[in-house]
Amino acid sequence: MNMKKSMKIIAAVALGLAAVACASPAKMAEMAENVKVTTDPEVLEVVAGKIEAGVTVTYPKGYFHPKAILEVTPVLVYEGGEAAMAPFKYQGEKVKDNYKVVSKDGQTVSETVHFDYVEGMEKAVLELRGVVKYKKNKSVKLPVKKAAVGCNTTYMLAETEGFVPFKADNYQEVINQTAEGQILYSINSSSVANKELKSQSIKDFQEALKEINSNERKTLKGTEVIAYASPDGGEKLNSKLSDKRASSADKVWGKVTKGAEVSDPEVKSVGQDWEGFQELVAASDIEDKELILRVLSMYSDPAVRENEIKNMSEVFTALKKTVLPELRRARFVANVEFQNYSSAELLKLIEENADILDEEALLRVASLTRNAADKKSIYAKAIKKFNSDRAQFNYAVVLLNEGKTSEAAREFAKVSTKDADLENALGVVALRNGDYDAAAKNFEEAGTEAAQANLGAVAILTGNYKKAAELLAGTGHANEGVALILTGQASKVESAVKCRCPRANYVKAVAAARLGNAEKVNKYLSVAKKDKALAARAINDVEFAGFDVK
Repeated sequence: MNMKKSMKIIAAVALGLAAVACASPAKMAEMAENVKVTTDPEVLEVVAGKIEAGVTVTYPKGYFHPKAILEVTPVLVYEGGEAAMAPFKYQGEKVKDNYKVVSKDGQTVSETVHFDYVEGMEKAVLELRGVVKYKKNKSVKLPVKKAAVGCNTTYMLAETEGFVPFKADNYQEVINQTAEGQILYSINSSSVANKELKSQSIKDFQEALKEINSNERKTLKGTEVIAYASPDGGEKLNSKLSDKRASSADKVWGKVTKGAEVSDPEVKSVGQDWEGFQELVAASDIEDKELILRVLSMYSDPAVRENEIKNMSEVFTALKKTVLPELRRARFVANVEFQNYSSAELLKLIEENADILDEEALLRVASLTRNAADKKSIYAKAIKKFNSDRAQFNYAVVLLNEGKTSEAAREFAKVSTKDADLENALGVVALRNGDYDAAAKNFEEAGTEAAQANLGAVAILTGNYKKAAELLAGTGHANEGVALILTGQASKVESAVKCRCPRANYVKAVAAARLGNAEKVNKYLSVAKKDKALAARAINDVEFAGFDVK
């Protein structure tokens, strides 16, 4: 048999096969195994609550009958149900309709499938169910094609409830205090008059020293003698006068503190007391005090100040009577550290004698209390007794942490201080209510560290993974790890995520799976599975397909 004759026989056989293939639309069912299907991605992925994938179907030459209509219905089959799309419709070359035409010579068609995610779709199977219709009412079902198996829900590992930090208290565990008395001098004098050592100011200082010595919560840290001169008469003269007054005051220190346990004082000479002058003028009812204060703000040179004030003759006369005598002085100062209530004492006092606690103490003890009901009770006391705005804010945060979003929103509305913390809190309320646009706006306006992390959660929820990775960079939270995985940076997760919580370990296990490290998958899952919900998730998680998850 020559070559030419052989080619004719082969061509005849091929035409015969094509004729058999296209002899009737029903044959399309028999030849369905020759149809190739691929999906992109190969494993379905949930993004922002939606599943979307590209499906490509290749019909071989001789497969699609010219007079057939093919309806292909994408169906997502999952544990507990199935979800079907409206069918894609195709027609042969001789069908007079408006569907997509598929040539009998073979053709590739691409479609996009869309589904709303529901719980249970983690192990879903994407099926393509075909029905061939021909003639009047005849039809034949094609064998079901499995297009994809499994559905990735890794973005759902992100913590998306939002975070609102409590307002901090200003409670001081150690309070710096001072006790002091003073003696006054006659003009241009550095002699201490006996009457000054018997003044009420000195008597009060002596009583204060006794109280310091007897109070176990108080510790004397040091003492000072500080001398001054009134700012009139020239800077050099007053500097020398101040030095002499410091010396004379130091000499009578022993008499003033007799019987008290005190250290030797640090002796200081200030010179002209412009600071004290300004304070006394501001607190006085001198008619032209605003003019005097303006002079002090305009000039820093002591001589110029003194000259300008003396030029106001009536004003200066008033100053000589009321202000300047009070600045010719020496102060005796005791610096004290007061040990405030300890945490244990606060917890005891809130039970036994809460009325003695001030606003800061109430805020501190609330932070020490774990029970949510007790926290709310303590914050309620601070709100009622001190009209505490911070307690009002924190009360709302407790409700938010309890999952009572609507109640928390009502309490946040009572907060009078409209600041970045409140803006962040309102963003979390919007986030939990599913209003991502409003939440993002609140977080952007807040601009705090917590708000930025919350904005990162919004970016994950809305599928903007690149932005999420940027916002969460350096936080060390599990969400940073999720964002890195979703942007193809699984190799960075282990070092980036600092949190040791079960969720963070689960995220590290996913990263290890993507890197093909079975040992680390099981290492991190062993910690993550301490959380029952995460243990259950791992069973169906397609991230661990192909791994012997223990």
